[in-house]
Amino acid sequence: MSEFVLPQEKLDAILARDAAIARELEGASDPAQIVALSREASQLQGIVAAIGAWRRVSAERAEAAALIEDPTLDPEMRALAEEEQGRLAAEQERLAQAIRVALLPKDAADERSVILEVRAGTGGDEAALFAGDLFRMYQRYADLRGWKVELVSASEGAMGGFKEIIAEIHGEGVFARLKFESGVHRVQRVPDTEASGRIHTSAATVAVLPLAEEVDLAINESDLRIDTMRAGGAGGQHVNKTESAVRITHLPSGLAVVVQDERSQHRNRQKAMAILRSRLFEMERQRLADARAADRRVQVGSGDRSERIRTYNFPQGRVTDHRINLTLYKLDQVIEGSGLDELIEALVTEHQARLLAGDAA
Repeated sequence: MSEFVLPQEKLDAILARDAAIARELEGASDPAQIVALSREASQLQGIVAAIGAWRRVSAERAEAAALIEDPTLDPEMRALAEEEQGRLAAEQERLAQAIRVALLPKDAADERSVILEVRAGTGGDEAALFAGDLFRMYQRYADLRGWKVELVSASEGAMGGFKEIIAEIHGEGVFARLKFESGVHRVQRVPDTEASGRIHTSAATVAVLPLAEEVDLAINESDLRIDTMRAGGAGGQHVNKTESAVRITHLPSGLAVVVQDERSQHRNRQKAMAILRSRLFEMERQRLADARAADRRVQVGSGDRSERIRTYNFPQGRVTDHRINLTLYKLDQVIEGSGLDELIEALVTEHQARLLAGDAA
C-alpha cells in the first residue's frame, strides 16, 4: 500500500493540535482568544475529518487483504472481499489526495477580502462596455457567495460601461477564489453600433489585490504627497465648489491613487489609502514571490496583467481560459456569474496540481 503513504507524524501533529484547541476552548474566557481558537479549529476541520476517514478506510482495506489471504476462505467470499478491497482502494486514494491538497502551503492572503480593479483596454467604447460587463459578472458572483461589494470609485465610458471601476469585496476566502482573475480579458462580439455585423475584438484588464490592513506594512507620512481638488464629472453645485477629491502619491514607488466618489474629503482619503496600501502590499508579495520562484514563476495567480488570460466569444457562446486550455460553451452563465465557479475550480485544481508536482513557488 506504498502508493498511499502519507506523513504520519504530520497527521498525528494535526490531530494533536485539534484536540489541544478543543481543550483550550473549554477553559477560554477571553473573547479574542475564543475567536482565534474557533477560527483555527474551523480551518482544521476538513483535514481532521479526512485523516480520520483515511485511517478508518486503511484499516478496513488491511482487514479485507487479510481475509483474501486466508486459504480457508471459500471462493464466493474471496470474490466479495476482492470487490470490497477495490472499492476501499479507490476511496483510500481519494482521501489521500484530499489530505495532500490540504497539506499544501497556503497563500497567507487567501482568506482576505480584496480590492477589485477593472479597466477598459484596447477597443474604445466597446472596451468600456466590456469592462462594465466584467464588473457586473464579479458583482453577481459575489452576491451568489454572500460577499459584500462596496464601490470605491468609477469613471464611466462615453457610451456606457466604465473606463475604470474599483470596488472592495468583503467576505471569507475572497482572494482565494478571485486571485486567478487578474490579467487581460478579451471579448469578441458585434457591438450594438456596428451596422455591418462585423465582429470586434477589445479587451479589459482585471487586477485583484488582497485587502491590506494597517498592520501589514508601515507607510511613513513623509513618503506621501496628498493633494485635494474639485471632483470631476457630473455632480451639481457640490462638485463645482468643494475640493472633496483626493490624490495620494507614494513618493518612493511613484504609485498614485485618486478617489473622488464620496462627498467627504475624509472618506475619499480613507478609500485612497486603502487602495494604496493594498497595491503596495501586493508589490511586496510579488517581490517575495519573484525571489522564491526566480525564473520559474507560475503565471496562474501571479497577478501579471500583461498576459491575455481569457477570451469571451459571444457569436459562438464560448469562454476560453488560455492558461489551462479550457473552453466552456456557457458564455451566458459565466457572464451572469453563476457559471464562473466552473472556471475558477479548474484553475484552483490546476494550481494545486502544480504545487503537488513541485513546479510552483
